[in-house]
Amino acid sequence: MNIINKIQINTKRILAVIALPLLGGVGEGLAQTGKPFIHDPSTIQECDGKYYTFGTGQGGLISEDGWTWDGGGVRPGGGAAPDMLKIGDRYLVAYGATGGGLGGGHNGRILTMWNKTLDPKSPDFKYSDPIEVASTDGNEDCDAIDPGLLLDPTTGRLWLSYGTYFGYIRLVELDPKTGKRVEGNEAINIGIDCEASDLIYRNGWYYLLGTHGTCCDGVNSTYNIVVGRSRKVTGPYIDNVGRSMLEGGGKMVIAAHDRVVGPGHFGRWIEEEGVEKMSCHFEGDFDQEGMSVLGIRPLLWKNDWPVAGEAFKEGVYEIESERRGYALEMAVDFVRINQPRRWFRRDTTRTPEPVLMQTLQDVEKAWPKGDVPVRCGDYMVRPHQQWAITAAPNAGGYLGQPYYRISIAGTDRSLTATASREVIAQDGFTGADEQLWRIDQLTDGTFRIMPKKVPGCDKPLALVSVSDSNPTLAEFDFNSDNSKWNLRK
Repeated sequence: MNIINKIQINTKRILAVIALPLLGGVGEGLAQTGKPFIHDPSTIQECDGKYYTFGTGQGGLISEDGWTWDGGGVRPGGGAAPDMLKIGDRYLVAYGATGGGLGGGHNGRILTMWNKTLDPKSPDFKYSDPIEVASTDGNEDCDAIDPGLLLDPTTGRLWLSYGTYFGYIRLVELDPKTGKRVEGNEAINIGIDCEASDLIYRNGWYYLLGTHGTCCDGVNSTYNIVVGRSRKVTGPYIDNVGRSMLEGGGKMVIAAHDRVVGPGHFGRWIEEEGVEKMSCHFEGDFDQEGMSVLGIRPLLWKNDWPVAGEAFKEGVYEIESERRGYALEMAVDFVRINQPRRWFRRDTTRTPEPVLMQTLQDVEKAWPKGDVPVRCGDYMVRPHQQWAITAAPNAGGYLGQPYYRISIAGTDRSLTATASREVIAQDGFTGADEQLWRIDQLTDGTFRIMPKKVPGCDKPLALVSVSDSNPTLAEFDFNSDNSKWNLRK
């Protein structure tokens, strides 16, 4: 490790969670609103309809909808880089009491504690006394900080990883009933050259995610998240080209992009089959004075490797059915483009002239007034097939994204769910729930498109293609291409 890395990491854990007013625009890729300022966030958990995450220091963030975040989370004990897991009807919190440069040393301790609720206003809100489950003396090749929790869904066993760049990432087993370390359990080295580790399980694989690079330098931080996998929770963890995580290996999951840099402290959220999100912090957000902010991205899986999806960007899109490849369109008569009939008998004595694209002005007057049905058809780059997708003003959101308005570009003809479970292009945008849409990138890279609410229906329905040309609203099925869409800008 070079001296620059040591200096940067020595200063790492003295950063406090700072809350500032939201500053200016967020660019084309939308970011969480409110005051999403946090460092070293825990995995997000839900409690009584609200989302929570804790960070370095004693505080954390709370969100009513997963989109607008503010301070208010309460976690005693201070320290750094907590993680959080729900086991049964209780929440287990693990955190580093020292280490990572706090107080100038690397003699660290990992503590765990329980609470029945995360809501500080609840009468049941009371943390148990902390229990030490791991420690380092400052002279060994490990720094007991940055805990990550995994409750193995195949065995019910509870595991905790910890460590930083000052040595190994280590693994110990805890008792899922008490949060204590299993008696006689010895720590196992499973990684090196990273920190802020986390363990997840999927499809017979255990994944070790670690944060690589330097931190705590705002927009100059080089943090990124890498991963290796193993058939056993104890390792060895190997990356996509056969390198061991004990030798500095790791496949990239997410790095700097757009106007945010330094992603670190991975957390996984599973909404349902095929719909997953990952949380992290970005060490530096160019649109927020270079502050450390909460980041939420779609979590994709490619060849059984996790990779971050992109933050959805507003724009004009073709909405293409995965079923056949047909495009969602307003059901209006096809208007031909006036083109000279010489497409295969070209006059070689003259230079071909470009054919002008059809514009909204060319066809809008021929469209019927009022509401128009929606169908799917061959994509022809025509105005009735081009959908403007923009964040709906003052409409709130869901985990990691705002609700969107979807309309024919350049018009007020807005995609709307009806009580008959169909979709229409309604002439006018009212901001009603049936005109607000959530757009989730699925684990295979396609998209789920869902209205906030279908009139007269209490269960969530998604936009599906029941035949090549007939879109409707029905229950989402990740295993059917009928439920999946591609968004082509």
